[in-house]
Amino acid sequence: MCGIAGTVNPAGIPRPDELTKNLWSALRRRGPDGRGYCALGDGVLSTGFGEQLPEGSPTALLTHTRLSIIDLSDAALQPMLSEDGRFAIVFNGEIYNYRELRDELSRAGYSFKTASDTEVLLNSYRHWGKEALNRLVGMFAFALLDAKKETLFLARDPFGIKPLYYTLTGGNFSFASTLRAIFTFPGVARRINPLRLFLYLRFGITDYGAASLIQDVSQLPPAHYLEVSLKDPGDVAPCRYWEAAGEKENVNISFNEAALKLREMMLKSVELHLRSDAPVGFALSGGIDSSALLCAAREVCDSERSLTAFSYVPANSAISEERWIDMLAKHARAAVHKVTPTAEDLLGDLDELIEEQGEPFASTTMYAQFRVQKLAAQHGVKVMIEGQGADEILAGYPQYRAARLASLFRQRRWRDAVRFTLGCSRYPEGAFQEVILKSLQYILPQGLQEIAHIAAGKPIIPRWLNGEWFRARGAVYLPRGRLEGKDVLIADLKRTLNELCIPHLLRHGDRNSMAFSIESRVPYLIPEIVKFAYGLPEHFLISPRGETKHLLRAAMRGIVPDAVLDRKDKVGFDTPETEWLRTLGPHIESILKSRTAKGIEAFSSERVLHHWEMINRGKRSADNYVWRCVNLVKWAELSGIDLNEPARWSQDAPQQKPQASAALLESGAHPPDSNARWAGNLSLGLPNMA
Repeated sequence: MCGIAGTVNPAGIPRPDELTKNLWSALRRRGPDGRGYCALGDGVLSTGFGEQLPEGSPTALLTHTRLSIIDLSDAALQPMLSEDGRFAIVFNGEIYNYRELRDELSRAGYSFKTASDTEVLLNSYRHWGKEALNRLVGMFAFALLDAKKETLFLARDPFGIKPLYYTLTGGNFSFASTLRAIFTFPGVARRINPLRLFLYLRFGITDYGAASLIQDVSQLPPAHYLEVSLKDPGDVAPCRYWEAAGEKENVNISFNEAALKLREMMLKSVELHLRSDAPVGFALSGGIDSSALLCAAREVCDSERSLTAFSYVPANSAISEERWIDMLAKHARAAVHKVTPTAEDLLGDLDELIEEQGEPFASTTMYAQFRVQKLAAQHGVKVMIEGQGADEILAGYPQYRAARLASLFRQRRWRDAVRFTLGCSRYPEGAFQEVILKSLQYILPQGLQEIAHIAAGKPIIPRWLNGEWFRARGAVYLPRGRLEGKDVLIADLKRTLNELCIPHLLRHGDRNSMAFSIESRVPYLIPEIVKFAYGLPEHFLISPRGETKHLLRAAMRGIVPDAVLDRKDKVGFDTPETEWLRTLGPHIESILKSRTAKGIEAFSSERVLHHWEMINRGKRSADNYVWRCVNLVKWAELSGIDLNEPARWSQDAPQQKPQASAALLESGAHPPDSNARWAGNLSLGLPNMA
C-alpha cells in the first residue's frame, strides 16, 4: 500500500525537485517507509530515492511513497524499473496471487531480483500488456511509463478499492492517489462540481463514476485503464477491461453445491489476503461478514498462529454488538481489542477526519472505522482485513428483499410472491406492507414514481436547498427510471456494487486506514466471487422465506458459530449520531452560524440551523442532511474549496457533464445514507428525501 503521483508535460516540467517534495509531503501517511521518483528526460528513465531529487526539466515524472508490506527490503523500493530500462512503475495496492504469476512468468523466461508483488506486476505488463489486468487478483492503482512508446499507462482494480484521481490543466496530465496531492500540481482550480454537490447534499451520494466533487478533477473509474501519450497528454479516454457478469451461468448447480463452491472460494480468498510480511489484524463488528473472515482465517491458518481483531463498541447498548464480538473472538481463538469513542472524541478528531477523507462524507458512522484503524496502529498492525462487499455481492441489506419480491412480480410468480412476503415479516424492517411498497419502486413506470415522490411529501428540491442556484449551473435532477429485466435483485446488486454503496465505503475505508499508514484488505471483493454470485438463481441469495445472505450463511456453516449465522438483525459499525450531535450542539450551531456557512449559496444555513434547533429540542426526528451541511462547511474551510462560483458545464469535459452523472438517478438508484447501512428506509423505498 502506497501513495502514487505523477505528471506529463511535453514542454518540460518546471521545478521537478520542488514538485516532488510537495507530492511526497502530501502522500506521507500513505507511505511512511520510503520515497522515490522516476523522471523521463531525453528518452532515458532515471530514478532517485530518499532525499535525492530530480533535476532539469523532464517531460514525465513519477513519484512514490512506500508502505512496506511485501518484501520489506530496499530492493523493492519504487519507482521500479524493468530489467531492460524501458518501463518504470509506481504501484499502490497488493497483487495477492503474485506468487502464482511469478512462477508462470519464470517459466516464460523472466528473472526476478526481488520477492515483491511490484516486480511481478511490472513483468506481467511486459509479458501480457493490458491483458494482464484480467489475470490479477488484488487491489491496485498503478502508473507505468513506457520510454520507448512514450506513453503512460494507468489502471485501477475492478472495484475501485484503491483510488486514482487525474486532471488536465494547461495541456498537462497529472494524477495522484488523493485530492490533497492533486492540488499540489500547479493550475488545479479548487472549484466545486455543482451536480456532485447537489447529489451529496440532497442524497448523500459520493464517489461513483468518473467525476469528483472538484469540477476539474476526475477519477479513473473502477475496472478501467487509461493510456496517455507523452506528446499529446490532453487526449485521454478511459477504457473498461472488466465488468460483473449479468447472465445466469450457474443455473444447473444445486444450492448445496453452490454453498460448497462459495466456501472454497472464501477460504482461498482469505488465504491469499493473509499474505503479508507485516503484521495483520481483523476489523470485527460481530456481524456475519467480518465474522466469516475471522473464522475462515482460523480455518486456513496454522493452529498456532495468533489472530488479532479490533472492534468498535458503542456506549449505547441498543446498537452494541459486544456479546457477539466476544463470542467470535473465543471461537476463533483471537485476541480482541475494543474502542468506545465519544462525542468529544469526534469533535477532537473532526478536522483530521475531514482532511484525511479528502471529500465530505454523509454520516458520522465512518468515525467508528477511523477509531478502529487508530487502535490497530497503536498495536503495531500494518494490514487490516475487513468485510466490505459481502452485502452488495451476496444480498445482505434488508432492502434487497424488496428487489427480490419485484423479481417475483416481474416473473408473475404470484404464489411465491405471497409466501416470500409472509416470510419477510419474521424479520426487522420486513413488515408485509413495507416490503410490498418498497418493491414497487423497482417496477413502477417513471411517471408513477414521480407521483410517489409527491405523495410521500418529499420534494426533489426541499426549501433548505437553493434550487435556482443549482439550475443556473446545469445541475438538473433527471427523473429516476426503473430496473429492467426479470432478475431485479441481481440488477440491484450490480448497481449498489458499482454506483452506490461500495464506492463510498471503499473511499472511507482506504482513507481511514491510510490516515494511520495501514493497508485495508477486502477479501469479498474479488472477480471470481462476484462472477459466481451474480450467475446464481436469485433464491440462492435470498431464500424463499426472506433470509438475506442465504448462500453465505450456508457456506460458512460449521466454520462460523450457528448463533451468528442465524442472526436476523443487522447493525454494523452504527454510531449514536443524534446523541453525538446533540452533545456537540454548541459546536454544530457555531459552524452553521459561521461566515463560511452563511456565504454558501447552494443551501440556506438559516433553514438548516432552524431544523437543527428543532431536532436538538426533540421536536423533530434527526435528518442526515444537517450533518452533510456541517461536514461540507468544515471541508470547504479546511480545503480552500470555492463553493459559490463553479463554471457552467463545458463540452470540453464530456465525462463531467450533468447528464452523465445524473444517469445514476435516471437508472433508478437508491443512494446510501450512512456508512453502516444502506438507507432505503422511507415510504416506497425512495432515496433519502430528508
